This record gives sequence, structure tokens and C-alpha cells, in this order.
Amino acid sequence: MNKLLPLLAVFASLGQAQAAAPDRIASLEAAVRSAQSAGDNAWMLTSAALVLMMTGPGLALFYGGLVRKKNVLGTMMQSFIMMALMTVLWAFVGYSLAFGEGGSFFGDFRYAFLHNVGADPNADYASTIPQLTFMVYQLMFAIITPALITGAFAERMKFSAMLLFMTLWGLGVYFPMAHMVWGKGGLLNAFLGGKIPCLDFAGGTVVHITSGVSALMCALYMGKRRGYPAEPMKPHNLALSFIGACLLWVGWFGFNAGSALSSGALASSAFVATQFGAAAAAIGWLVAEWIHNGKPSVLGGISGCVAGLVAITPASGFVKPMPALVIGLAAGLVCYAMVAVIKGKMGYDDSLDAFGIHGIGGTLGAVLTGVFATNQVNSGLKDSGGRLLPLGLVDGHAGQIVNQVIGCAISWILAIVLTLIILKICDMILGVRVEHDEEVQGLDLTMHGEEAYNLEA
Repeated sequence: MNKLLPLLAVFASLGQAQAAAPDRIASLEAAVRSAQSAGDNAWMLTSAALVLMMTGPGLALFYGGLVRKKNVLGTMMQSFIMMALMTVLWAFVGYSLAFGEGGSFFGDFRYAFLHNVGADPNADYASTIPQLTFMVYQLMFAIITPALITGAFAERMKFSAMLLFMTLWGLGVYFPMAHMVWGKGGLLNAFLGGKIPCLDFAGGTVVHITSGVSALMCALYMGKRRGYPAEPMKPHNLALSFIGACLLWVGWFGFNAGSALSSGALASSAFVATQFGAAAAAIGWLVAEWIHNGKPSVLGGISGCVAGLVAITPASGFVKPMPALVIGLAAGLVCYAMVAVIKGKMGYDDSLDAFGIHGIGGTLGAVLTGVFATNQVNSGLKDSGGRLLPLGLVDGHAGQIVNQVIGCAISWILAIVLTLIILKICDMILGVRVEHDEEVQGLDLTMHGEEAYNLEA
């Protein structure tokens, strides 16, 4: 009997372990969820910082180096001030109008002044990170989008008029477009009840088409720079632009891979697609320029990489690596033709080619997303039975190309109409263009009372 006691004790302990197993499993599952949430949150905060870096210093240096030296501070200041202005506007009403539940075109005011935006996740958008993290990540998109427009009217717009224009543009164009594509119930939202499912992973329609087309409207409304195109207006410091473009390339991983809203496999796929698209576009632009002009330029290389980053943005979370190369190569060739050939024939003065790269590249990328999107990369769309739905033409869903074209058309129309109205309002209130003498002297001195390069120091 004494020999049986240890064996009975073993059976007793096994019984206790089995009884406690459900509690241990639940505890383990909770720990796994906690670790996943922490990992996702860390990645999303890092991505938010990367996207902010794209505006300052990335875009500020890229644009600043491309203008004449008398306008470098004024141009960089336009990017910098968006980091402040759009943050305040986003906190007041922007986030709520974009991501509050509303109609097809606008969100409601449930998150105005960031009411109820805190540590708890918003399961409709990102279930493993605090809504506060989601909010600040999306803010960075709201910052860089209007900053992109400044490239079109560089060297000739009043600072005061620019501030008013960007405030009204955010309210009238960006926030509604963000809700239509990404907000719950938005007209073009492919995942949360939209009537016309338009695939836009990280902002082809929301960011690049709206900013690029609005940039064209600004260039047309304001007219050409004094002396353009008779006088040479070469970039004053391509080294600054080179550094800025490289910062944009690095920051774009937060832009695209961060749009997975988690640190899983989808983020990895978007990361790879982003790199491949940028690389192929840089090569495509340089080859076209080499053939056309006889030499591949540094400016061409950095412009090409940005064009590829723009075009792959809407597709980054939906396409495999090889189609990403195709999209990038197409963007490099098409955007080069737009900037180097078509722009000159049309005669408008888009100072830093915001339309030729962002408007055209964004449209091209959005349409090609409908061709190459596949549920083998993104499994977010399922029918009521849980079966994966086809995404693009490669999945057998040719109708998605039509949806993409409709999304692009809506973005174009909204940007054209609202931008012209906003420009007219700003012109009536403040006047949008600097005086002749101010433009000749340069915006650094006339708008800000400073010079970037003090030769006497």
C-alpha cells in the first residue's frame, strides 16, 4: 500500500493540472494577444515617425533644393508649417470628419477635439493598437498631403494665403476624400461598407491624386513665375534634394508598410513592394532620360524613385513583388514623359512637378492596382461564407479596374472643383500671389525677413 501512495499522488497532480489547463491556456492566449498588441503598437508609432520625417526633413529638403536660392527658406517653411497647422486642424475636426461614422462623403463629429480617442482600440480600423496611435498615424498623412501641393506654386504664393488655402483645402478636399476611401461607410471604402469598392492601400487617390491635381489647378490659376520659361530657373542645390529624396524613400516604408496597421506578413509584403516599385521607377526614368537627353541625371534618378513610390502606394498592400516592379517601371516612364515632354507642350508652370509625379503617378498606380491586386497578398475581403473574394484582374475580377477608374475620377473632380473655389476665396480675401517686386527679390526676404545663405558671415 505504501508503494502505491506516490503513484496516487502523481494521478492526483495530473488531475489538478488538467482541471487548471483551461485557465492556463486562457492566460497564455491573453499573453500572446498582449505581445501582439505591443508589437503592433511599436511598429505603428515607428511608422508614424517615419511618415512625419517624409515632410520634414524629407520633402522640405527635396523641394528646397529644387528652387532658386532666394526662395529656399520660404519653400522649406511651407512644408514645416504643415506639420503644425494640420496637426491642430486634425485635432479639432479633421480626424472626426475623416474617420467618424457618417455618410458616404463625411464622417460625423463624434471624435471632434479627440473626444473618446484614447487607449482603447477602434476595432473597425485597427483592433490591436490604441485608437490614439491610429489617430496620430493618420495625422501624418494629413500633414504631407497638402505639403505636396506647395511644389506647384513654389516661389510665388503669399505665406498668409497659403495658410488659408491649406486650411480650407484640408476641410474641403482631404478630410472628405479620406472618409470616402478609408472611413467606415465611405463611398469608396472596399472593406467597411462602401458602395463603390476602390482599392487604395496607402493613399493613391486620397493623397497623391488629390494633391497632384490640386497642384495643377494652383499652377494654372496663379500663372507662370516671372521670367518662366525664358529665364533659367535651375535647382540651386541638388545635394539638398538628393538627401531629401533618400529620406522620402526611407520614410515611405512607414507610409506603405505602416498602412497594414500591424506588424504582420501584410506589412512585410507592402514593404517589399515599396522597395521594388521605387527601384524600378528610378531605372525607368533614368533610361528614358538617357535616351532622350544623352545623359542620366541625378535629378532624374531621384524624381524617378519618387514617381515609383507614388505609383506603388495604392497597390503596395495588394500586389506581389514582380507586379510591383512592373508598376514602378511604368511610373518611371510615364511620369518622365509627362514632366519632360508633355508639360512643355501644354505650357503650364508646375514649378517642382507636383502634378507630373503625384497626379499622374497616383492615377497610374491606382488603375494598375485594379489589374494586379490579388487575394493571395491581401485576404481582407470575404463573402458571407468566409470565402476569399477576388480582388483584381489577376484574380479574375476585371470589374475592379472600373471601380478604380471611378475612384480616380471622383478624386480628380473633387480636387479640381474645390481647389478652384478655394483659390478664388483666398484671392478675394488676401490675394494669393506676391507682388512683382517681392517675387523678384525672393520669398525668403519678403515673406520671412531671412536669407538661407549669409555670404558675409
